[in-house]
Amino acid sequence: MISPVPRRLLLVHAHPDDESITTGATIARYAAEGAEVTVVTCTLGEEGEVMAGLPELAGLGAWAADQLGGYRVAELKAACAALGVSRHRYLGGTGRWRDSGMAGTPSASHPRAFTGGAIEEQAAQLAEIIEEAQPQVVVTYDAFGGYGHPDHVRAHEITMAAAPRARSVARVFHTVASKSAVRAGLAALRAGDPPAYRVPPDDELPATPDEEITTTLDVTAYLPAKVAALRAHATQLTVVDGAVPYFALTNEIAQPIPAADSFVLAHGPAEGAAGDLFGGL
Repeated sequence: MISPVPRRLLLVHAHPDDESITTGATIARYAAEGAEVTVVTCTLGEEGEVMAGLPELAGLGAWAADQLGGYRVAELKAACAALGVSRHRYLGGTGRWRDSGMAGTPSASHPRAFTGGAIEEQAAQLAEIIEEAQPQVVVTYDAFGGYGHPDHVRAHEITMAAAPRARSVARVFHTVASKSAVRAGLAALRAGDPPAYRVPPDDELPATPDEEITTTLDVTAYLPAKVAALRAHATQLTVVDGAVPYFALTNEIAQPIPAADSFVLAHGPAEGAAGDLFGGL
């Protein structure tokens, strides 16, 4: 009897913590189901701000960004362990590409800034990882990078340059937030105990209209793994427990943790993909 080909999933993220915030429960689900999961991180997140209330880590802030990047390597390792990640790779090797920060900031002009590198070189580096991992499914951000961060946009660009032409890749998905799910989550926060962080208006958080979403995964059973992974990124966010758990980044805006993850199919066959990234493959 011929053994079935194992399912292999590869996700391309810009900074440590992105894997947990946007796709943590999806990663945990497929890892628990036996898929080989590879996470690619493009930078060390050197330009991330440090959460208030962590004076012992204040020295990892803006004046010592490279120290923060090194610290976040350990946070990412812990998060990957919580999610059951099989493999992790840094694009081009650890520290090859640096967090670009926001457009127009000094960090965007750093010699190793991710957005300052050649797309062709970075796509080739990703193609090497894809060739090694042999995933059938690849996940990254949409063309807007989820919320417009230049590093997220570049991650999208190099993924769309490398993944669709790879021999093993059958589908490429963009991870997105469902507009209806975001609104429902915010409504639940408003109806519960007064949150420690600001609950934004319905349309403040980036979200995709439901009619554009092609794939919705029930990840309810994997939320504990996601929350554990979120907690590992203590410099960047905090998780608040309660009747309706949520998290907040350094902008101190409350964000719901959805029980379903949403995606838009960007490449490959749609049949069977409505509720499973690998469905019908």
